[in-house]
Amino acid sequence: MASSRPAVEIRNLVKAYVRGGERVPVLVDITLDIAQGEFVALMGPSGSGKSTLLNLIAGIDKPDGGTLQVDGLDITTMSEAELAAWRARHVGFIFQFYNLIPVLTAFENVELPLLLTHLRADQRRDHADRALAMVGLADRARHYPSELSGGQQQRVAIARAIITDPTILVADEPTGDLDRKSAADVLNLMGRMNRELGKTVVMVTHDPHAAEAAGRIVHLEKGVLDTPA
Repeated sequence: MASSRPAVEIRNLVKAYVRGGERVPVLVDITLDIAQGEFVALMGPSGSGKSTLLNLIAGIDKPDGGTLQVDGLDITTMSEAELAAWRARHVGFIFQFYNLIPVLTAFENVELPLLLTHLRADQRRDHADRALAMVGLADRARHYPSELSGGQQQRVAIARAIITDPTILVADEPTGDLDRKSAADVLNLMGRMNRELGKTVVMVTHDPHAAEAAGRIVHLEKGVLDTPA
């Protein structure tokens, strides 16, 4: 259940890119709050700025103006090194194409983010085993990505995303490469992460059925919020 304290506070956010010497606005004066424990879907046509907004929230990119606070920290003021350390601790990523390393097993893919921590090998193993069990893949821990279905690979990606106990989960078209049943399974799992673990989830999707899994839908149109924050 969402609390009253925002996990994400965006004020007057502006972002543009330069193409062919011309400045092209992508996000225009975005102001938006996302509460702790909320599940928000960002929707809009191609080029609306939804993935750009997701990347800014995740600290992958920086805005040209405005402020963006995650859990009370203004990430727009951080250096690249500070952002990298912050992302590793506070952001769990779920991508459309899973981004699993093919030469690593499911267990090794899930364990990977923990190699940047001070946890002992036995502690990392315990965390990875529990994360895989949580997504229903304890019996697939030693399988390689090529031995797993698309839905199973995405569940491995979700286990990897949650293993560091991040502040926020960001998902970019997480069901875009899945059949209907696998997509439903992944959305149900993301909903569990939100409800049972209290994770704040921000998901970009073009699919209205996927968006229905969220507690709130935010529409973007040509870089402008189409609905009240």
